[in-house]
Amino acid sequence: MRLRNKVAIVTGGGSGIGRATCQLFAEQGARVVVADINQKGGKETVALLPKGKAVFVKADVSQEDQVVRLIKGAVKAFGKLDILVNNAAAFVFGRVEDVTVEDWNKVLGTNVLGPALCVKHAVPEFKKAGGGAIVTIGSISSFIAQADYLPYNTSKSALINMTRCLAMDLAPFNIRANVVCPGVIRTPTLVRLIEERKMTPEDIQREWVNDHLLKRLGEPREIANAVLFLASDEASFVTGTHLMVDGGYTAH
Repeated sequence: MRLRNKVAIVTGGGSGIGRATCQLFAEQGARVVVADINQKGGKETVALLPKGKAVFVKADVSQEDQVVRLIKGAVKAFGKLDILVNNAAAFVFGRVEDVTVEDWNKVLGTNVLGPALCVKHAVPEFKKAGGGAIVTIGSISSFIAQADYLPYNTSKSALINMTRCLAMDLAPFNIRANVVCPGVIRTPTLVRLIEERKMTPEDIQREWVNDHLLKRLGEPREIANAVLFLASDEASFVTGTHLMVDGGYTAH
């Protein structure tokens, strides 16, 4: 097992990529702390994992007191911390002139400040453990421009350089930091967006599928596989970089 005796926190673990990552980590021997602002989804994820190998901690990662409670909860439950997966995310779409200060605060608070706070409070535990792995979920939106995605793309691009800085600052302590950048993934969030926009199969094909060289959407498990690699000792010489898992979206 690739994560035997490891303890991992996965934020946004209540659905989609986060849930798939929790499931894969548990299969590979990790004990998992499922963190999510959605209590129902988080507890459902825990129920899918082996009994005694997972706990749920409700947390809004944009709030420092809740992040402190999350880290303390992980250590209380399992005695240490080895892996942090920054997956929680917020989305706001709209024209630049329509995006409010509240919208910016929501997206940057969850997508940028959240990972920074989680790392801040995880690092002391990593040092106690002799090292650690940070895997942050970026996006194709970290690198490309998309109409009406300004707050989201701004936040996701920030994660790339944040991770480079973390890799530099934390390398002396054997703490690695990397980013996984998914393409368009078939998550519950995407399904809701499709329903809200009343998109037809032809709309989906035209707007998303055709831009991937592999001509399909990705699945959460495919992203989890990449997260597992970067979190595991197999990636012991990998830090400060990003891994595109986008079906070739950004290759053209």
